[in-house]
Amino acid sequence: MTTPETDFWPQQRVAVTGGKGFLGTHVVAALRARGAGFIHVPAPPECDLRNLEDVRRMLRDVRPTLIIHLAARVGGIGANREHPADFFYDNLMMGVPLVHESWKAGVQKMVLLGTICAYPKFTPVPFREEELWNGYPEETNAPYGLAKKMLLVQSQAYRQQYGFNSVFLLPVNLYGPGDNFDPAFSHVIPALIKKCVEARAAGADHIEVWGDGSATREFLFVRDAAEGILLAAEKYNDSEPVNLGSHFEISIRDLVGLIARLTGFKGRVLFDTTQPNGQPRRKLDVSRAARLFDFHARTDFEAGLRETIAWYEAARKK
Repeated sequence: MTTPETDFWPQQRVAVTGGKGFLGTHVVAALRARGAGFIHVPAPPECDLRNLEDVRRMLRDVRPTLIIHLAARVGGIGANREHPADFFYDNLMMGVPLVHESWKAGVQKMVLLGTICAYPKFTPVPFREEELWNGYPEETNAPYGLAKKMLLVQSQAYRQQYGFNSVFLLPVNLYGPGDNFDPAFSHVIPALIKKCVEARAAGADHIEVWGDGSATREFLFVRDAAEGILLAAEKYNDSEPVNLGSHFEISIRDLVGLIARLTGFKGRVLFDTTQPNGQPRRKLDVSRAARLFDFHARTDFEAGLRETIAWYEAARKK
Protein backbone atom coordinates (compact mmCIF):
# COMPACT_ATOMS: atom_id res chain seq x y z
CA MET A 1 0.00 0.00 0.00
CA THR A 2 1.36 3.39 -0.96
CA THR A 3 1.56 6.39 1.35
CA PRO A 4 0.97 9.54 -0.70
CA GLU A 5 3.06 12.60 0.00
CA THR A 6 0.21 14.81 1.14
CA ASP A 7 -0.77 16.91 4.11
CA PHE A 8 -4.40 15.82 3.77
CA TRP A 9 -4.44 13.09 6.42
CA PRO A 10 -2.47 14.78 9.24
CA GLN A 11 -5.10 17.52 9.21
CA GLN A 12 -8.08 15.17 9.52
CA ARG A 13 -10.12 14.08 12.50
CA VAL A 14 -11.47 10.79 11.13
CA ALA A 15 -14.37 8.76 12.52
CA VAL A 16 -14.60 5.24 11.09
CA THR A 17 -17.95 3.58 11.77
CA GLY A 18 -17.55 -0.17 11.70
CA GLY A 19 -13.86 0.37 12.37
CA LYS A 20 -13.63 -2.80 14.46
CA GLY A 21 -15.08 -4.98 11.72
CA PHE A 22 -13.43 -6.90 8.90
CA LEU A 23 -12.99 -4.02 6.45
CA GLY A 24 -12.81 -1.41 9.19
CA THR A 25 -9.69 -2.80 10.84
CA HIS A 26 -7.85 -2.64 7.52
CA VAL A 27 -9.07 0.91 6.87
CA VAL A 28 -7.91 2.01 10.32
CA ALA A 29 -4.50 0.41 9.71
CA ALA A 30 -4.24 2.22 6.38
CA LEU A 31 -5.18 5.53 8.05
CA ARG A 32 -2.43 5.06 10.60
CA ALA A 33 0.06 4.33 7.83
CA ARG A 34 -0.97 7.57 6.13
CA GLY A 35 -0.45 9.60 9.30
CA ALA A 36 -4.05 10.53 10.02
CA GLY A 37 -4.06 13.18 12.70
CA PHE A 38 -6.87 11.63 14.77
CA ILE A 39 -8.83 8.39 14.40
CA HIS A 40 -11.98 7.50 16.33
CA VAL A 41 -13.95 4.25 16.06
CA PRO A 42 -17.52 4.68 17.36
CA ALA A 43 -18.85 1.29 18.43
CA PRO A 44 -21.49 -0.27 20.69
CA PRO A 45 -22.28 -0.13 23.50
CA GLU A 46 -20.95 3.45 23.77
CA CYS A 47 -22.32 4.39 20.35
CA ASP A 48 -25.20 2.55 18.69
CA LEU A 49 -25.65 4.23 15.30
CA ARG A 50 -29.35 3.33 15.33
CA ASN A 51 -29.75 5.56 18.39
CA LEU A 52 -30.04 9.23 17.42
CA GLU A 53 -28.75 10.54 20.74
CA ASP A 54 -25.66 8.33 20.50
CA VAL A 55 -24.95 9.72 17.03
CA ARG A 56 -25.35 13.31 18.19
CA ARG A 57 -23.13 12.70 21.22
CA MET A 58 -20.41 11.15 19.08
CA LEU A 59 -20.42 14.08 16.66
CA ARG A 60 -20.37 16.60 19.51
CA ASP A 61 -17.56 14.86 21.44
CA VAL A 62 -15.35 13.72 18.56
CA ARG A 63 -15.85 16.70 16.19
CA PRO A 64 -14.81 14.71 13.09
CA THR A 65 -13.84 16.48 9.89
CA LEU A 66 -14.22 13.25 7.89
CA ILE A 67 -16.47 10.24 8.46
CA ILE A 68 -15.90 6.91 6.72
CA HIS A 69 -19.15 5.00 7.13
CA LEU A 70 -18.44 1.27 6.98
CA ALA A 71 -20.84 0.04 9.65
CA ALA A 72 -23.38 -2.41 8.28
CA ARG A 73 -25.32 -5.53 9.12
CA VAL A 74 -24.00 -8.02 6.57
CA GLY A 75 -24.29 -11.72 5.83
CA GLY A 76 -24.60 -14.35 3.15
CA ILE A 77 -27.67 -15.57 1.28
CA GLY A 78 -28.96 -17.63 4.21
CA ALA A 79 -28.79 -14.80 6.73
CA ASN A 80 -30.44 -12.37 4.30
CA ARG A 81 -33.29 -14.82 3.63
CA GLU A 82 -33.92 -15.42 7.34
CA HIS A 83 -33.67 -11.81 8.55
CA PRO A 84 -34.74 -9.47 5.72
CA ALA A 85 -36.43 -6.98 8.05
CA ASP A 86 -33.34 -6.74 10.29
CA PHE A 87 -31.06 -6.22 7.31
CA PHE A 88 -33.32 -3.46 5.97
CA TYR A 89 -33.96 -1.61 9.23
CA ASP A 90 -30.48 -1.80 10.73
CA ASN A 91 -28.67 -0.70 7.58
CA LEU A 92 -31.11 2.13 6.88
CA MET A 93 -31.05 3.43 10.45
CA MET A 94 -27.27 3.18 10.80
CA GLY A 95 -26.86 5.37 7.71
CA VAL A 96 -29.60 7.91 7.04
CA PRO A 97 -29.65 9.65 10.46
CA LEU A 98 -25.84 9.65 10.55
CA VAL A 99 -25.63 11.53 7.25
CA HIS A 100 -28.28 14.04 8.34
CA GLU A 101 -26.68 14.72 11.72
CA SER A 102 -23.21 14.93 10.16
CA TRP A 103 -24.42 17.62 7.77
CA LYS A 104 -25.99 19.52 10.67
CA ALA A 105 -22.77 19.22 12.70
CA GLY A 106 -20.63 20.67 9.91
CA VAL A 107 -18.66 17.53 9.03
CA GLN A 108 -16.54 18.44 6.00
CA LYS A 109 -16.79 15.13 4.13
CA MET A 110 -18.32 11.65 4.31
CA VAL A 111 -17.36 8.48 2.48
CA LEU A 112 -20.38 6.17 2.29
CA LEU A 113 -20.18 2.50 1.38
CA GLY A 114 -22.98 0.87 -0.55
CA THR A 115 -23.01 -2.70 -1.82
CA ILE A 116 -22.98 -4.56 -5.08
CA CYS A 117 -26.26 -6.11 -3.86
CA ALA A 118 -27.91 -2.80 -4.84
CA TYR A 119 -27.55 -3.61 -8.55
CA PRO A 120 -30.51 -5.08 -10.47
CA LYS A 121 -30.62 -8.88 -10.60
CA PHE A 122 -29.98 -9.02 -14.35
CA THR A 123 -27.58 -6.11 -14.77
CA PRO A 124 -25.58 -6.30 -18.02
CA VAL A 125 -22.01 -7.44 -17.35
CA PRO A 126 -19.76 -5.68 -16.52
CA PHE A 127 -21.92 -3.66 -14.10
CA ARG A 128 -21.74 0.04 -14.92
CA GLU A 129 -22.81 2.61 -12.34
CA GLU A 130 -25.41 3.97 -14.77
CA GLU A 131 -27.32 0.65 -14.48
CA LEU A 132 -28.09 0.97 -10.76
CA TRP A 133 -31.73 1.98 -11.25
CA ASN A 134 -32.59 -0.25 -14.21
CA GLY A 135 -34.32 -3.03 -12.27
CA TYR A 136 -34.94 -4.64 -8.88
CA PRO A 137 -32.09 -6.30 -6.94
CA GLU A 138 -31.74 -10.07 -6.54
CA GLU A 139 -34.55 -11.06 -4.18
CA THR A 140 -32.58 -12.80 -1.43
CA ASN A 141 -30.62 -9.67 -0.53
CA ALA A 142 -32.83 -6.89 -1.92
CA PRO A 143 -33.81 -5.41 1.50
CA TYR A 144 -30.12 -5.03 2.40
CA GLY A 145 -29.17 -3.68 -1.01
CA LEU A 146 -32.00 -1.16 -1.12
CA ALA A 147 -31.34 0.10 2.41
CA LYS A 148 -27.72 0.82 1.50
CA LYS A 149 -28.80 2.31 -1.84
CA MET A 150 -30.77 5.00 0.01
CA LEU A 151 -27.44 6.46 1.09
CA LEU A 152 -26.75 7.24 -2.56
CA VAL A 153 -30.08 9.05 -2.86
CA GLN A 154 -29.35 10.94 0.34
CA SER A 155 -25.80 11.79 -0.71
CA GLN A 156 -26.99 13.28 -3.98
CA ALA A 157 -29.94 15.11 -2.40
CA TYR A 158 -27.83 16.67 0.36
CA ARG A 159 -25.18 17.76 -2.12
CA GLN A 160 -27.84 19.33 -4.33
CA GLN A 161 -29.69 21.15 -1.54
CA TYR A 162 -26.94 21.83 1.00
CA GLY A 163 -23.65 21.44 -0.87
CA PHE A 164 -22.73 18.62 1.55
CA ASN A 165 -19.63 16.77 0.38
CA SER A 166 -20.31 13.03 0.52
CA VAL A 167 -19.19 10.30 -1.85
CA PHE A 168 -20.71 6.87 -2.46
CA LEU A 169 -18.67 3.75 -3.23
CA LEU A 170 -19.90 0.32 -4.38
CA PRO A 171 -17.43 -2.38 -3.35
CA VAL A 172 -17.68 -5.85 -4.80
CA ASN A 173 -17.50 -8.94 -2.53
CA LEU A 174 -14.51 -8.60 -0.19
CA TYR A 175 -12.22 -11.29 1.20
CA GLY A 176 -8.99 -11.47 3.16
CA PRO A 177 -7.46 -11.98 6.62
CA GLY A 178 -9.89 -11.25 9.44
CA ASP A 179 -12.99 -12.14 7.44
CA ASN A 180 -16.10 -13.50 9.21
CA PHE A 181 -16.01 -17.30 9.20
CA ASP A 182 -19.23 -17.79 11.19
CA PRO A 183 -21.38 -20.07 8.97
CA ALA A 184 -24.53 -18.14 9.87
CA PHE A 185 -23.21 -14.87 8.49
CA SER A 186 -20.15 -15.53 6.33
CA HIS A 187 -19.91 -14.83 2.62
CA VAL A 188 -18.89 -17.42 0.06
CA ILE A 189 -15.07 -17.37 0.32
CA PRO A 190 -14.78 -17.74 4.12
CA ALA A 191 -17.65 -20.25 4.09
CA LEU A 192 -15.87 -22.42 1.52
CA ILE A 193 -12.49 -22.11 3.23
CA LYS A 194 -14.03 -23.22 6.53
CA LYS A 195 -15.83 -26.15 4.90
CA CYS A 196 -12.72 -27.37 3.09
CA VAL A 197 -10.35 -26.99 6.04
CA GLU A 198 -12.72 -28.70 8.46
CA ALA A 199 -13.52 -31.50 6.01
CA ARG A 200 -9.82 -32.10 5.42
CA ALA A 201 -9.14 -32.16 9.16
CA ALA A 202 -12.03 -34.58 9.76
CA GLY A 203 -11.12 -36.84 6.84
CA ALA A 204 -14.54 -36.24 5.26
CA ASP A 205 -15.00 -37.47 1.71
CA HIS A 206 -17.22 -34.58 0.50
CA ILE A 207 -18.53 -31.08 1.14
CA GLU A 208 -21.87 -29.57 0.13
CA VAL A 209 -22.18 -26.21 -1.62
CA TRP A 210 -25.34 -24.21 -2.25
CA GLY A 211 -26.57 -23.79 -5.83
CA ASP A 212 -25.34 -25.43 -9.00
CA GLY A 213 -21.98 -23.65 -9.20
CA SER A 214 -22.82 -21.66 -12.32
CA ALA A 215 -23.11 -18.24 -10.67
CA THR A 216 -20.07 -16.01 -11.05
CA ARG A 217 -18.56 -13.52 -8.65
CA GLU A 218 -15.88 -10.87 -8.57
CA PHE A 219 -13.81 -10.48 -5.41
CA LEU A 220 -11.68 -7.65 -4.03
CA PHE A 221 -8.91 -8.21 -1.50
CA VAL A 222 -9.68 -6.27 1.68
CA ARG A 223 -6.46 -4.23 1.73
CA ASP A 224 -7.11 -3.17 -1.86
CA ALA A 225 -10.60 -2.07 -0.81
CA ALA A 226 -9.15 -0.02 2.05
CA GLU A 227 -6.79 1.65 -0.41
CA GLY A 228 -9.67 2.53 -2.72
CA ILE A 229 -11.68 4.04 0.13
CA LEU A 230 -8.82 6.27 1.24
CA LEU A 231 -8.04 7.36 -2.31
CA ALA A 232 -11.67 8.40 -2.71
CA ALA A 233 -11.51 10.30 0.58
CA GLU A 234 -8.42 12.15 -0.61
CA LYS A 235 -9.27 12.82 -4.24
CA TYR A 236 -12.97 12.39 -5.08
CA ASN A 237 -15.57 15.06 -4.37
CA ASP A 238 -18.81 14.19 -6.15
CA SER A 239 -21.93 12.15 -5.42
CA GLU A 240 -21.96 9.98 -8.53
CA PRO A 241 -21.56 6.34 -7.39
CA VAL A 242 -18.23 4.62 -8.02
CA ASN A 243 -17.54 0.87 -8.26
CA LEU A 244 -14.61 -0.65 -6.39
CA GLY A 245 -13.56 -4.00 -7.77
CA SER A 246 -10.77 -6.15 -9.17
CA HIS A 247 -12.16 -6.77 -12.68
CA PHE A 248 -11.68 -10.53 -12.10
CA GLU A 249 -14.65 -12.90 -12.43
CA ILE A 250 -14.80 -16.57 -11.41
CA SER A 251 -17.61 -19.13 -11.24
CA ILE A 252 -18.53 -20.63 -7.89
CA ARG A 253 -17.68 -24.07 -9.31
CA ASP A 254 -14.15 -22.94 -10.21
CA LEU A 255 -13.81 -21.08 -6.91
CA VAL A 256 -14.62 -24.24 -4.94
CA GLY A 257 -12.04 -26.18 -6.92
CA LEU A 258 -9.38 -23.54 -6.32
CA ILE A 259 -10.05 -23.32 -2.57
CA ALA A 260 -10.10 -27.12 -2.29
CA ARG A 261 -6.69 -27.27 -3.96
CA LEU A 262 -5.20 -24.50 -1.81
CA THR A 263 -6.52 -26.02 1.44
CA GLY A 264 -5.52 -29.58 0.56
CA PHE A 265 -9.07 -30.94 0.57
CA LYS A 266 -9.24 -33.89 -1.85
CA GLY A 267 -12.84 -35.03 -1.45
CA ARG A 268 -15.88 -34.53 -3.68
CA VAL A 269 -17.94 -31.36 -4.02
CA LEU A 270 -21.70 -31.90 -4.00
CA PHE A 271 -23.82 -29.00 -5.28
CA ASP A 272 -27.22 -28.65 -3.59
CA THR A 273 -29.41 -27.39 -6.42
CA THR A 274 -32.40 -27.01 -4.09
CA GLN A 275 -30.66 -23.94 -2.67
CA PRO A 276 -30.41 -20.57 -4.49
CA ASN A 277 -27.49 -19.43 -6.63
CA GLY A 278 -28.02 -15.76 -5.81
CA GLN A 279 -27.40 -13.22 -8.54
CA PRO A 280 -26.38 -15.03 -11.77
CA ARG A 281 -23.28 -12.93 -12.53
CA ARG A 282 -21.31 -10.21 -10.79
CA LYS A 283 -18.51 -8.32 -12.44
CA LEU A 284 -17.94 -4.59 -12.22
CA ASP A 285 -16.83 -1.96 -14.68
CA VAL A 286 -14.07 -0.34 -12.62
CA SER A 287 -13.03 2.34 -15.10
CA ARG A 288 -14.67 5.20 -13.18
CA ALA A 289 -12.55 4.59 -10.05
CA ALA A 290 -9.41 4.42 -12.18
CA ARG A 291 -10.26 7.66 -13.93
CA LEU A 292 -11.48 9.70 -10.96
CA PHE A 293 -9.03 8.73 -8.22
CA ASP A 294 -6.53 6.37 -9.81
CA PHE A 295 -7.65 3.21 -8.02
CA HIS A 296 -6.42 -0.16 -9.30
CA ALA A 297 -6.63 -3.46 -7.41
CA ARG A 298 -3.12 -4.87 -6.89
CA THR A 299 -3.55 -8.26 -5.22
CA ASP A 300 -3.44 -11.44 -7.32
CA PHE A 301 -6.53 -13.52 -6.50
CA GLU A 302 -4.72 -16.77 -5.72
CA ALA A 303 -2.16 -14.94 -3.59
CA GLY A 304 -4.96 -13.27 -1.67
CA LEU A 305 -6.69 -16.60 -1.13
CA ARG A 306 -3.47 -18.17 0.16
CA GLU A 307 -3.06 -15.35 2.69
CA THR A 308 -6.69 -15.66 3.78
CA ILE A 309 -6.43 -19.43 4.21
CA ALA A 310 -3.19 -19.07 6.19
CA TRP A 311 -4.86 -16.55 8.48
CA TYR A 312 -7.81 -18.85 9.09
CA GLU A 313 -5.62 -21.90 9.69
CA ALA A 314 -3.66 -19.96 12.32
CA ALA A 315 -6.78 -18.47 13.93
CA ARG A 316 -8.56 -21.81 14.36
CA LYS A 317 -5.57 -23.21 16.26
CA LYS A 318 -5.73 -20.52 18.93
